[in-house]
Amino acid sequence: MEIQDLKTPLHEWHVGHGARMAPFAGYQMPIQYRGIVAEHTATRHGVGGFDISHMGRLRFDGPRADQLLDRLLTRRVLDMEPGQVRYSLVCNEAGGILDDVLVSCLESPSGKIYFLLVVNASNKEKIVRWLGPHLAEYPDVEFHDVTESTAMIAVQGPKAVQVCGKLFPPSVLGLGYYRSKVTEQMSKPCVVSRTGYTGEDGFELIVRAEDAPRVWENLLLAGKDFGISPVGLGARDTLRLEAGMPLYGHELDESMDPYTAGLGFACQCKDRNFIGRDVLLSKSKESLTLKRVGLVLDGRRPAREQSECFDQQGNRIGTVTSGTF
Repeated sequence: MEIQDLKTPLHEWHVGHGARMAPFAGYQMPIQYRGIVAEHTATRHGVGGFDISHMGRLRFDGPRADQLLDRLLTRRVLDMEPGQVRYSLVCNEAGGILDDVLVSCLESPSGKIYFLLVVNASNKEKIVRWLGPHLAEYPDVEFHDVTESTAMIAVQGPKAVQVCGKLFPPSVLGLGYYRSKVTEQMSKPCVVSRTGYTGEDGFELIVRAEDAPRVWENLLLAGKDFGISPVGLGARDTLRLEAGMPLYGHELDESMDPYTAGLGFACQCKDRNFIGRDVLLSKSKESLTLKRVGLVLDGRRPAREQSECFDQQGNRIGTVTSGTF
C-alpha cells in the first residue's frame, strides 16, 4: 500500500509560501502556487524552479556497473563516458515498458566513476524490486537508493542559463544538452545536468537533502531579477504535454512497447543482449497499428483523458491519453 506522508526536503518552504499541496507517488507535493497558467507561462517566457525530489535516484558503483545497466536498459551504456546522460527505457521480457529513465555516467572529484539512474516517482519501488534478482548476478556492483538522502531541483526556461550563471562556474554553463557534471553550489556538492521535462532549456540539480533548502533559496535569489517563479506539478504536467513528452501511466505502461509509443530511438538492439531485446527487434520491423500523436482542439474545451477519438465516418481510431487546455 502506498504511504502518502513522505515529504521532500523543501516541504516546509512550500507550505510556508502558500503552495496547494496534494499527495503524489507517496509524497506531499506542491501542485501550484500562483496558479497553473501563471506558472506555465513564467517557465515558457522566463524561468521556473521545480522541486522534483519525489523522482527516484538510484546509484550504481563498481567495475561492472556499466555491464549491469547495459543488460537492463534499452540504450547502450557500455560506451558511455563521464558526463554523458541518456534517455532510456526499462522493459520486461515481453518488451513492455516498466519505466522511462535517465542514466548518467558521473565522475566524483576523487576520480571515481559511478552511474545514476533517475526513475519515475510512481515506479521507484517497482523498479527497485525488479532490480533485486539482476543485482544478485553482479555481486561486485554496489547499489544504493539515494532518493531520501538527496533532493532534486529543476531550473527551466529561456532565462535558466542566466540564472544558473550566478550559481555555477562557466564550465557548468557550457554543458551540452544531455551532459552532466559533479560540481559545487556555494561549497555544497551538486550534480548538474542539462536536462529537463518542459521542452525548455535548463538544468536539473541533485544535492544532499540537508543542503536543499539553502540551494533552493540561492536559486530564488539568483533568479529574482529574472522573475523566477516556483512551479508546481500542475504546470510541470501541462508543460511536458505541450512539448509532446510522454508520462508513465498515461502514454506509457507495461502493455505498451517503445515503438508504438514513438520511442524507438531509445532502443539500440544491434549487437546487444538486454531484457526484451528479441521482442523489440521484431517490433522494430513491424508496421505500427497504433501511433502516439498530438491533437489540437478547436474552441476552449480541453481534451479529457480516456476520451475516445473517431474519424469523420464515426470509426473509433484512438483514445486520449493526456489532455489539457
